[in-house]
Amino acid sequence: MFVNCLEFSIAHNELRSNQPFCVLEKDGLCINLFENAVLAKEHSLEFRLVTKNIEEVYSRVSKLYPELLYPNLHEICLRPWGAKEFALMDKQLGIIIQKW
Repeated sequence: MFVNCLEFSIAHNELRSNQPFCVLEKDGLCINLFENAVLAKEHSLEFRLVTKNIEEVYSRVSKLYPELLYPNLHEICLRPWGAKEFALMDKQLGIIIQKW
């Protein structure tokens, strides 16, 4: 999802180690991702990415990866807290794309 759909690049790769880990980078934003099966079973994984151009991100994602759009937030909508949002879901990870 991150590399193909959201166009991040892998800046550091330890995905084949005993404790899989990688650093993803795009436009100065770095995300550290760790794989831990025990913790993944205990928690619902979700985080937010903030953008200044949600319409551009949504347009690209909805055309190229519509299967990743989360059913309950598959279009941009204005949320009660004032942010525009849509969401993606890949396996156990939920990602909310947000613009304030």
